[in-house]
Amino acid sequence: MINYNPKDWFVFIFRFSKADTFRRLLPLMLAVGLYAGIVAYLELNYLNLSESQYIRNVGLMHGVLGFVISLLLVFRTNTAYDRWWEGRKIWGAITNSSRNLAIKLQAITADEKDRQFFRLMIPNYAFALKNLLRENEDFTELDPVLDLKKGKHLPNQVAAKMYSRLNTMLGQGKVDTAQMLIINEDLKALTDHCGACERIKNTPIPFTYSVFIKKFVFFYVMTLPFGWVFSMGYFIIPVVVLILYALASLELIAEEIENPFGTDPNDLPIDQICHNIRKHVGELLD
Repeated sequence: MINYNPKDWFVFIFRFSKADTFRRLLPLMLAVGLYAGIVAYLELNYLNLSESQYIRNVGLMHGVLGFVISLLLVFRTNTAYDRWWEGRKIWGAITNSSRNLAIKLQAITADEKDRQFFRLMIPNYAFALKNLLRENEDFTELDPVLDLKKGKHLPNQVAAKMYSRLNTMLGQGKVDTAQMLIINEDLKALTDHCGACERIKNTPIPFTYSVFIKKFVFFYVMTLPFGWVFSMGYFIIPVVVLILYALASLELIAEEIENPFGTDPNDLPIDQICHNIRKHVGELLD
């Protein structure tokens, strides 16, 4: 995730970062600019369409369609941002549940081996969930003592080990039934948060809806030169390129943030959150 100063307008305007849509759209913008120039050249010099009122009135269509496409893009962007913000709230809840679990175990557990076990396992749940959401099977940030099995649900394996350890402690009399119920609420919350993250990741925006917006933007931009060239001449080239940049950028931004658990520049800072959980849990159970 990119950290920035929202008040620094000058840097925003004149700096192009990896997350900027301008770089990704530049080849398409050049192609559309060339296309607009060819259409303008043919209409103004060879096709003699300047006297045709039908072609001149094509621009009226764009006024109506522009309103429709703006509503679609607003809905698309808001839906994607809602998914991004919900993901951030879920990971905030994971942080709180991890801290609460560590605080309760710190007060309840006196055995140093048990504390050491949960000092490792609670942060490992967050790292296991991160690796599950990114589908990279990366075990380097997980402790090797876990003996996790590849190809299986990593967070479930970690949660099962914590439940098993608590059940053993209950049998040994290290915790009583009331304390077990109190701790169980936070462990259950971790699994609930995992399911919420999986719901966001595994339920993308419907394919038909996403394809329709892309086609709508493409054909809207490609028909702009036909009606506007008579009033704007060759200035239609930068105008069409600018409109394409504005509309396509909104779609690209929505695509990037609708799955907030990846490694794109605008995704959630899950790595930092996981390391903070490990730090805070370690301090509480030290």
